[in-house]
Amino acid sequence: MSRLPRVSGQQVVAALQRVGFRVRRQHGSHIIMRRDDPFSQTVVPAHRELDRGTLKAILRQIDLSVDDLRDLL
Repeated sequence: MSRLPRVSGQQVVAALQRVGFRVRRQHGSHIIMRRDDPFSQTVVPAHRELDRGTLKAILRQIDLSVDDLRDLL
C-alpha cells in the first residue's frame, strides 16, 4: 500500500465525483457526498490540506484504496 498523498478537500471532491459520487449538500466547510449504487455517503472537509487520519477515514468509509485514489488524482 502506498503512502497517503497530501491533498486538499477540493481535490478529494473531484476524485470522488469521478467514481460516481455527487455533492449532496454543504454545511459550512463540510461537503456531504453521496453515491447511490452501491450506497455510500461521506463528509469531506473543504480545507486546504486534509489530515492523513481524515483522508484515511474517508477512504475506509467509501471502500477505496490509496492506490485507487492516486489514480483518480
